[in-house]
Amino acid sequence: MQNKKLIFSVTATAAIAAFAAADKAEAAVYKVESGDTLSTIAMKYKTTVVALKSVNGLKSDLIYAGQTLQTTAKKTPAKPAKKPASNTSSTSMYTVKSGDALSTIAQRHSLSLKKLMDLNNLKSTLIFPGQVLKVGGSANSVDVSDKKPISKPVTKPNPSKPAQSANYTVSSGDSLSKIASIAGITIADLKAWNNLSSDTIYIGQKLSIKGNTTSKPPTTGGIGQTSKPQNNPSGYSISTLLSTAKAQEGTPYVWGGSAPGGFDCSGFIYYTYKSAGKSINRLSAAGYFDRSAYVTNPQPGDIVFFKDTYARGISHLGIYLGGGNFIHAGGDKVQISSVDNPYWSKHFDSYKRFY
Repeated sequence: MQNKKLIFSVTATAAIAAFAAADKAEAAVYKVESGDTLSTIAMKYKTTVVALKSVNGLKSDLIYAGQTLQTTAKKTPAKPAKKPASNTSSTSMYTVKSGDALSTIAQRHSLSLKKLMDLNNLKSTLIFPGQVLKVGGSANSVDVSDKKPISKPVTKPNPSKPAQSANYTVSSGDSLSKIASIAGITIADLKAWNNLSSDTIYIGQKLSIKGNTTSKPPTTGGIGQTSKPQNNPSGYSISTLLSTAKAQEGTPYVWGGSAPGGFDCSGFIYYTYKSAGKSINRLSAAGYFDRSAYVTNPQPGDIVFFKDTYARGISHLGIYLGGGNFIHAGGDKVQISSVDNPYWSKHFDSYKRFY
């Protein structure tokens, strides 16, 4: 009976040891016991000392009782496959809004006027509201949506666009200069064809648009450029205008001022142009804007307009001197500034010329 108990005891102990060993063999971690070494643990888990040290970040063979060791390397999840890079490229488009000029659109998208015209195969600077212009990519790019060259407008022209040999109904925000620019005619012709003795027009008025003038608008230009002088049909002296303007440099800025004792921006324009022989009224910056026609190749003596400075819309103007410089009553005095200055470049609207 005593032998049977001994056999049972030995058998039970062996079973428990075997169970424990199996449990340790299947475990991912092992708790170090007194007397253990890395080599005995490596043998127990059928691995190597080098592997154990690597898995547990050990720099030496020293271990201590109670330390927990990882006996198998962690599985690293497979990295998701990278998606193939798309070969498609997007092309930026811009829809012309009322009051836009090609030069301002070019500046807004960091393009030269010539580059913008080349991108859209334009032969002149005439644009109309609703027209879609390409402002990125290359001239030969194709719109994948309809396989047509994207340099062509993809929307129908605005019905309000003046048509040649037709009538045009004046809409809110129109001016003679704007209508003439869109139609590709001169303001003088527009006034002559409609027997207008002033620049005043009203909403709903019907104007006759009879056709283009023989002269073509320049196809190059941009902020700060210069070119050969053009004829001045208005009769005033450009040289007198520029010398008078420069003579006022340093004159204090005075709100409402229009004399050498002090000028505001529009008062400075009134004084200098009148001194040069131009019959002109004292108007606001916006008033002078409506009294002038767009030019894409500015000459000394033209007007440079800025918007959204101290107020919304056209709010400041100066006289263009050439080489990217203009003279104006701004800040605290009459001064010469650069159109490429970050502030003025941000607020630049257009170059125009009095008619």
